[in-house]
Amino acid sequence: MNDCVFCKIIDGAIPSKRYYEDERMIVIADIDPKAAKHYLAMPKKHYKLLSEMTEADRNDLGVIFATIARIAPELGLGNGYRLVINQGDDAGQTVFHLHIHIMGGQVLDFPDLKKA
Repeated sequence: MNDCVFCKIIDGAIPSKRYYEDERMIVIADIDPKAAKHYLAMPKKHYKLLSEMTEADRNDLGVIFATIARIAPELGLGNGYRLVINQGDDAGQTVFHLHIHIMGGQVLDFPDLKKA
């Protein structure tokens, strides 16, 4: 997608340090970290929401989750980590290319969500 900042990062048009890369995904540091260690895992294929995924995409996502688990110690997340996927405006999704926040490196509190 031409105007997607994550597609530009994946294609190399916007430089970014890659902590991991394979044929399905890349992992970079979040530019606005919410934890001591905060990374983004991005599928190389563009889709903005889980609902846009095909069956093959869903299989790739399973491999992506397994890869995150495998590389977590290398990312400094050996004591645990949190995965977050924001979906849509109400969830706070700001870049509409599916991505997984990987956060850790500290004890994480669970947010106290306010009821509307």
